[in-house]
Amino acid sequence: MSVVLHGRLGWVLDSCSLIDRGYSPCIRWREKQKSAVKCSFKRQCFHVFKSYYNENNRAGVDAGNTEVLQKTCKPSKKRKRKHHELNQGEIDSLVFHKKIKSVILEGTKYLVDSAQPLGYLNGQTNVDKEPLPSQESKLAALCEMAKDLPLVEDEEQERGAQLLVGEDGCTSHVDLFSQVTENKADWATVVTLMGEEYVIPPHTAFLLSDFTRIQPLVHSGHSLLVSHTDGTRFDLIVMDPPWENKSVKRSHRYGSLPSSQLKRLPIPLLASPNCLVVTWVTNRPSHLRFVRDELYPHWGVEVVAEWFWVKVTTFGQFVFPLDSPHKKPYEVLVLGRYRCSADISESPSETSEVPVEDQRLIVSVPSALHSQKPSLSEVLKPYIGAEAKCLELFARSLQPGWTSWGNEVLKFQHVSYFNLTPVDEKAEVEDDRTTKEKQAQGFDSPGKT
Repeated sequence: MSVVLHGRLGWVLDSCSLIDRGYSPCIRWREKQKSAVKCSFKRQCFHVFKSYYNENNRAGVDAGNTEVLQKTCKPSKKRKRKHHELNQGEIDSLVFHKKIKSVILEGTKYLVDSAQPLGYLNGQTNVDKEPLPSQESKLAALCEMAKDLPLVEDEEQERGAQLLVGEDGCTSHVDLFSQVTENKADWATVVTLMGEEYVIPPHTAFLLSDFTRIQPLVHSGHSLLVSHTDGTRFDLIVMDPPWENKSVKRSHRYGSLPSSQLKRLPIPLLASPNCLVVTWVTNRPSHLRFVRDELYPHWGVEVVAEWFWVKVTTFGQFVFPLDSPHKKPYEVLVLGRYRCSADISESPSETSEVPVEDQRLIVSVPSALHSQKPSLSEVLKPYIGAEAKCLELFARSLQPGWTSWGNEVLKFQHVSYFNLTPVDEKAEVEDDRTTKEKQAQGFDSPGKT
């Protein structure tokens, strides 16, 4: 089950299963020949067995979840730092944490306790011993190089999306940097792009670019993915900005972006009336204040809720001490509704919206891969509708039925992150039909509390 549990305080997700739902069936194209393959994301990426605060100690795991959660609240024993006065940022962080601590602690306990009888967060016995994939992403560097290419004329931009795979299985003509690319097939597709193989989910559109080349996304109004005439308008926009912080600067894992630059994103040109806008925010209060008080008002977005992604081990422990002064086991999501200007006509169906509850928790085992967030497609569906048009900005992976943009938009689609096994195509179709029948009968529905 991808959504293990939907309770009154939030959700428990199986992030790996959420990814896998989009890859059956899957076709691999090689030299204009296709073959069926079984495709699944490498589950060892989600094997987080021990809390990072004490990697050599799993004491208390079998003593009951309440004790485990309490243990993870204790700060780790580290070398003492010289006493110093807290700066304003540290004071703000402490105040914010005290405000939400009980929500995180009590809500996580409730959701983990509810998920464990369903066989989840009890630890994992079948451990895949393979090392984590370590594919080096060169996509951002390629985007930098693409800046030197001539810009596409507006008339060409307005042609909309280009097909990922032609009828002959050829992908060599695809321009990933200046035109939206789309897989409109009903199946996932493994194709060669820029000399590397990538797994592309069905009914997916994406643009590999940075700020300087985001216009094709805005101009893709006649996209093959979207049958509506207002193809540039989305009902859901999710973004995970590369926030500036000391850890990123030290690690050089990815390029960060000054907060002020986020205002350049053309959200008013991309959002439909009452579009739900969701932004991942770090635990720095200055970033949270910026989103709530500057960024959203600049776009005409009204804040409606704050949610929390709580990261736990496969045993239900917090991955970091809850009271750690450095890293916290949770991240914040700010949800808002785009309130369009009066000159855009709205039908009654467009103005209706489902209220978004405040302070909901999303509990899951995080990926061991840096900056891989869980998919929000299932938890947000009740607030946007099943047929909503969805967009992810600063994406590092693709989702079925979504449009994605970013300078590393294919990062976690590389074949090195997947298990690919040749299968008999007829047997695969039969297995897929059986799975869908079980889902229709409710065998894959999440537990509710």
